Amino acid sequence: MIDEKFDAIVVGAGMAGNAAAYTLAKRGLKVLQLERGEYSGSKNVQGAILYADMMEKIIPDFREDAPLERHLIEQRFWMMTDNSHTGLQYRSDEFNEESPNRYTIIRAQFDKWFSSKVREAGALVVCETTVTELVQDAYGKVIGVKTDRGGGQIHADVVVLAEGVTGLLGTRAGLRKIPKPTEVALAVKEMHFLPQEVIEQRFNLKGNEGVVIEAVGTISKGMTGMGFIYSNRECISIGLGCLVSDFQASGVSPYQLLEKFKSHPSVAPLLEGSEVKEYAAHLIPEGGYKAIPQLYGDGWVVVGDAAQLNNAIHREGSNLAMTSGRIAAETIFQIKSRKDPMTAQNLSLYKKMLDDSFIMKDLKKYKDMPKLLHIQSQNFFLTYPQLVNKAMENYLRVDGTPKKEKQKLTLKSFVSARSWAGLFGDAFRLARAWR
Repeated sequence: MIDEKFDAIVVGAGMAGNAAAYTLAKRGLKVLQLERGEYSGSKNVQGAILYADMMEKIIPDFREDAPLERHLIEQRFWMMTDNSHTGLQYRSDEFNEESPNRYTIIRAQFDKWFSSKVREAGALVVCETTVTELVQDAYGKVIGVKTDRGGGQIHADVVVLAEGVTGLLGTRAGLRKIPKPTEVALAVKEMHFLPQEVIEQRFNLKGNEGVVIEAVGTISKGMTGMGFIYSNRECISIGLGCLVSDFQASGVSPYQLLEKFKSHPSVAPLLEGSEVKEYAAHLIPEGGYKAIPQLYGDGWVVVGDAAQLNNAIHREGSNLAMTSGRIAAETIFQIKSRKDPMTAQNLSLYKKMLDDSFIMKDLKKYKDMPKLLHIQSQNFFLTYPQLVNKAMENYLRVDGTPKKEKQKLTLKSFVSARSWAGLFGDAFRLARAWR
């Protein structure tokens, strides 16, 4: 039992929790971080993308010893059918800069490194400990936590909830609602190991260069979701995720979708001869701006996935998590510096700082997109990818058919599938939600 009082208790040791704990400890506050896993990152086997700009604001010299895989020089977007894909890609040697902008990472390794920095900054990090309850005083103010270790309560001026999208502490205490199935995606991922030189050959890379592939189409069977492939140093991360509500309605297994994705003729050659060593499932917040819960209250703030801070349109999560953790810590430090109490009124500064950051500006911009993609999932994730791929096949196949006739057939296929009203309606709704 820990019987001392802390300036702050951080629940969770993912990207958001580590960013908050590190920033608080670095500023001299007395911090306790509690993590239910064996160590930070023990529950994360998957690969991910690290955004350097957000990490630099927390640890400026992180590149010196952080476990980074490859810096990204190329992004590919695929619209897929069962046997083809139409792609858009961007590759630039400008990304071979002295301080690269994006990296692939393996979360188990990176989170463990990040946690070591939290310890070095002076925080007390206790793992294999589950926080079972938030402790509140007679007025409802959060004043600490209880854990499965027993022995009573641990007190703090403020509790930072970085418990992830499935965290139950906030919901049990009545601080936020359980996310709806339409607001959460289930992603399944595998790590395929190959020699470094084989990966570089297959993805046309050299040195520490990397590529990311993101894909939509028949791979999700009309559900709201997408697939992804990340090139790491000696392995390839591949996965696919769809909304939980769609899995419930369809009865389709996430594992079945992943197997189908892996066997696609555009994907299988990239994985040929690889050894699968790790498989994991992970829930991702997908509700967007309108699903964001109350972010602060008397004695508490919520950060990262627990706050639904994920930009599904641009597939950005870790940068929002890190930034929200850092901003929450800076808010707490400002209040402590003024020797003010951790009231909801004072902690509202956290929401104001978030609103002024790219996080809320980006999420607000796409506030209508999650609902649109869910309602129109059959069209955007199935019908249009099929139409686009068929149009490309007709365009490229030389079979004696006059080009004007080919154009008419392609246009007819679009109108037949969606009608003129449907086509204009889809374009209008997409443009309005994208504004």
